[in-house]
Amino acid sequence: MEELSIKIRIADREYPMKVRKDEEERVRAAGKWINEKLKLYREQYGLEDHQDLLAMVAFDSTVQKIQHEESRQGVDQSVSEKINHLNNLVAQALS
Repeated sequence: MEELSIKIRIADREYPMKVRKDEEERVRAAGKWINEKLKLYREQYGLEDHQDLLAMVAFDSTVQKIQHEESRQGVDQSVSEKINHLNNLVAQALS
């Protein structure tokens, strides 16, 4: 797969990186999302220290990831229970 050399600006710093062509849009969107969160926290809390702002973004991202994983586990369990129920119904119908 072809790699591209790109630069992503986060918190007034440029980060050169190599990404697969099919990942470029996702990587750029992630950089944009981080910068938007930094701006939001800067405005909301009046912070200017990049380290504090980046820590808050990292914390917020981690909380969202955990919430997503918990939600996904609930969906996976629900789907599994429904499949088992359907399998039981099919087994009953065949016997």
